Amino acid sequence: MKKLLLLTLLLFLLISLGEYVLLAEENNNPDLQLIKTYEEDVTGDGLKEIIELKGVLFSPDSTYYRDIVAIITSSENQVWEIPYMGGYEPTLTFIDLNHDKVNDIFFQSATGGSGGLYQYHLHTLIQNKLSEIPLPEQPFVKGKFLENFKVEVTISPDMEPAIVDVSNRADDYIRLGIYRKDGKLLKETSAMVDPIAFFEPKLISKSKGYGLKSYQQVSGAYHADQLGTIESLWYFDRDKWILLKTQWMPSE
Repeated sequence: MKKLLLLTLLLFLLISLGEYVLLAEENNNPDLQLIKTYEEDVTGDGLKEIIELKGVLFSPDSTYYRDIVAIITSSENQVWEIPYMGGYEPTLTFIDLNHDKVNDIFFQSATGGSGGLYQYHLHTLIQNKLSEIPLPEQPFVKGKFLENFKVEVTISPDMEPAIVDVSNRADDYIRLGIYRKDGKLLKETSAMVDPIAFFEPKLISKSKGYGLKSYQQVSGAYHADQLGTIESLWYFDRDKWILLKTQWMPSE
């Protein structure tokens, strides 16, 4: 029995040591480069934390970071880490978006794709508890081609759809087999609705504080065939995002 207990204890110590070594290697990853250091109070204790944004470059001659992490260190040396997906030009912005009078941590980086998309994350750190706040989404947006070289874009069930005249692109759509020359629709075809590509903080009012403005692109048959952008204004209230305003902005 004693031998079994000793073996169990030894196995536990070996596993613990292995985890410690692995953690130490991760924390001392020589490829993890400092991108920027910030000093902000994100815990609400009145003292500024040190926030280091770090990343691992995809290759020495690349500007794409395949791994990105924010490391937050308090004045009492308590540490929190926020891992992010890869991207270009990662930045952090500190702004109170959930209106608890403490700055939240707003991350953005460019994905580098053809759609011009960015990735975003919003975190809050109150009473030593780190949590992520989901960002707003537009659940109702859809688009479809109509007869006579027109596209219908639906933004909200409470708004009339926007009708976009695409007759100036008729030759392209005829070539793609969407229309006949007389404007007859050959098959049901949906427009391309991208996810929200870009967020920017917007001051709603001095009393209400900040919200977010989002930009969402709608295209015709392919990404470069831009029809317009849906611009929406959001406000976080009672643990959810409220849509204050949304409008269709056609491409010129």
